[in-house]
Amino acid sequence: MDIIQNLNWRYATKRMNGNKIPPKSLDTIKESIRLSPSSVGLQPFKIFIIESEELKKKISSPAFNQPQIMESSHVLVFSVWNSLTDKEANDYLSFVQSERGVTLESLSTLDNYLNNIKKMSLEDFYNWSSKQAYIALGSAMIAAAELKIDSTPMEGFNKEELDKALGLPEKNLKSVVLLALGYRDEQNDWLIKMKKVRRKESDLFVQL
Repeated sequence: MDIIQNLNWRYATKRMNGNKIPPKSLDTIKESIRLSPSSVGLQPFKIFIIESEELKKKISSPAFNQPQIMESSHVLVFSVWNSLTDKEANDYLSFVQSERGVTLESLSTLDNYLNNIKKMSLEDFYNWSSKQAYIALGSAMIAAAELKIDSTPMEGFNKEELDKALGLPEKNLKSVVLLALGYRDEQNDWLIKMKKVRRKESDLFVQL
């Protein structure tokens, strides 16, 4: 039951102390993202891991100067593809074929699914790919809690300004959500002693 204890321990940390995450722990969080569930395994996103103080300053203003940006050890920027191109779809089919040692002909169902994704409007694709990124975000926060590393998911930022600061339009990417990683500032975080508020099990679940 350690995972439940650790999920009770975690909260959306409001102030961090600037201490750095061990590289091995960061690698574990990255691997939890890499192994996270994704529709047909496509993973239509890219995560930028920002440790540089200079880059943190560049994204601090678009993030409305929330203190976790500068006080964190790392900031993860979850961004998604603008669309699924023919090249990306074909590359993924070839990758699956190589990894599983199967024929391309056996992947016709996957091919059809990818073709349907390619037909999505840009808005629908953004919404769909964002959901994939949020699943990965959840995996990252759970892994961080297991490592007793604090995390703060952040949706409060100007996406257009942040995208421009990181050159995402040139990479055919759009930002979705940020994740600050680090360690809580026990002296200055007003939320640290607050009771975690969650709805009761009976209010959330309906067993049929």
